Amino acid sequence: MPRGRLLLVDDEEYILKSIRRVLRRGDWQIETASDAEEGLKALERFTPEVVISDFRMPGMNGVEFLSRVKAQVPRAQRIMLTGQADQQAIEEAINRSEIFRFISKPWNDSHLVLTVKSAFEQYALQAENERLLRVTQQQNEELRRLNAELETRVALRTHLLSQAKREWELSFDSIETPLAVVRRDFGVRRANRAYTDLAGERLKEPLSELSEEGAEQLCHKLLFDRDTPCPGCPLPEALHSGKGARAEISQRGRTYAMAAYPLTTEGRAVCSYRDISDEREMTRRLIDTEKMAAVGQLAGGVAHEINNPLGGILAFAQLMKRDEGRNASDLESLDLIEESALRCKRIVESLLKFSRHSRTEDRRAFQLNKCAEDSAVLFGAQLKAYSKVRLELRLAPELPELFGDPSQLSQVMLNLLQNGLHALPAEGGVLCLETGKEGDRCYFRVADTGTGIEERYLGHIFEPSFTTKPPGQGTGLGLSIAYRIVEDHGGIIKVDTQMGEGSRFTVYIPIPLQLERLP
Repeated sequence: MPRGRLLLVDDEEYILKSIRRVLRRGDWQIETASDAEEGLKALERFTPEVVISDFRMPGMNGVEFLSRVKAQVPRAQRIMLTGQADQQAIEEAINRSEIFRFISKPWNDSHLVLTVKSAFEQYALQAENERLLRVTQQQNEELRRLNAELETRVALRTHLLSQAKREWELSFDSIETPLAVVRRDFGVRRANRAYTDLAGERLKEPLSELSEEGAEQLCHKLLFDRDTPCPGCPLPEALHSGKGARAEISQRGRTYAMAAYPLTTEGRAVCSYRDISDEREMTRRLIDTEKMAAVGQLAGGVAHEINNPLGGILAFAQLMKRDEGRNASDLESLDLIEESALRCKRIVESLLKFSRHSRTEDRRAFQLNKCAEDSAVLFGAQLKAYSKVRLELRLAPELPELFGDPSQLSQVMLNLLQNGLHALPAEGGVLCLETGKEGDRCYFRVADTGTGIEERYLGHIFEPSFTTKPPGQGTGLGLSIAYRIVEDHGGIIKVDTQMGEGSRFTVYIPIPLQLERLP
C-alpha cells in the first residue's frame, strides 16, 4: 500500500518524468499535471498530501496555484520548484502561499527525496496533532462533566473536614503542655496555644498559616532564640528510629522534658515540651538539705574530737610562753603555735556554723579591709614554705562598713586563698586578694594564675564533699562552707575561670542601707 499521495505539476514533460523516476523508490502514489488548471482538477479527485509545483507555468503561475491548493486542501504540504532567477518568486510564495520547502533547479536527487519525505512527515504530524486536539477536547468535555458531578461531593466533604479540623484544633489548644508538629528540618508546621504563648514575640506569623515548605520559623529559634538545634534534641532520633524519644533540654535558665513522637512516613513528629525547672530546683534543694544535715552531723563529731587536743596545744603553748629565759626565736615560734591553734579552733567553729545559720547577736559592723589584712597576715605565715608564690594585697580606700561576722568572712578569704595556692603550678605564681565597691555592694576577690577549673566541674564546686584534689589533700568542705557563709550574709559568689590562665572568685556583700547613710 502506498505510503502517501503526491501531486506533481510542471509544464515540461521531462521534468515530470525525472521527478517521478527519483521519487519512485519512496513508494508514494504519484499523480502528474502539465499546468495549474489540470492540477486543480486533480485536487478534486486525488486529494494529495504533498504538492510539488513549478513556478513558471503558462496561464496560472506556481504561486497562484499553490495559494489555490492551500484554500482547497489546507493540510497539504506545498513544495515549489524554482530557477536561479526566481528570488522574487520565493519571497512572494512565502508571503502568499506559506510554502513548506523550495527546491532549486537543477536539484539534487537525495535532497529532493529528503524534502518530500519531510513533507509527508509534516503532514502526518499535523494530522496527528489535529487528532490529539479532538481527543483532548472530548476528554476536557468529559472532565467538565465529572467536575460538575464532584462539586456537590466536594462541598459536602469540605464542610465535614472543616468541622473535624475545628474540633481537632480546639482539642489541641485546650492542652496546657506546649505541643507542636515539627518537620525533619526543625520547621514548625502546627502548634497549640500553649506553644505560641511560650514562643511569644519571636512568632512572626500564625503557625496555622505557614506553607508546607515554610521552614523559616524553626523550633529552636521560636522557643529558645537559638540559631542552631538544641543539643540532645530527640527529634532526629525519633524520626530515624520511628519510635518515640525523650530528652531534657536546658535553655535560657529553664529545663524542659521534651518528647518526640514520629508521624508514620510523614517526616514529622509531634513534640511536647514540659517545663520541669521548678521540679529540678525542688529536687536540688532537697538533696542540698540532706547533704547539709549530713555535714552538720559530721561537723559536730569533728568539733568534739578536735577541740580537746586543740585545747591542750593552746594551753601548753601559753604556759611555755610564760617560762622565763625564753629567747626571741622561741617566743616567735610559740606565738605561731598559739595563732595556728586559734585558727584551727575558728575552723572547727566554722564547721559548726556551717550546719546552722549565724545568729544575729554574733554579728556587728566591721571594715572589710581590716578583715582582708588579718586574713593576709594569717595566710602569709603559710606562704613561708612556698618561696615561689607571691601574695598581692590590693585594698580599695574608704570602703563603707559592712554588717556581719568578720571571722566567718575571714574564713572565706582563707579558704579561697588556700584553693588558689593549690591551683598554682610547681614553678609558682601569684595570688591576689583585692577589695572594692560596686554599686550598693562591697566585694573581695581572690585571683590566682593557676591552671583554671574545667567546665565540667563548675556546677559542682560548691557541693559538700566534692573535690578534685588527690586523697589526703582536701575534704571538699572549704567552698561549700564558704558558700553557706556568704549566703547567710545575703551575698553571692561569682566564679570566672579560664583553663591555663587561672581563676577569680568574687564575693559580693550588700551594704546595709542604714550604715551607708552614716557620715
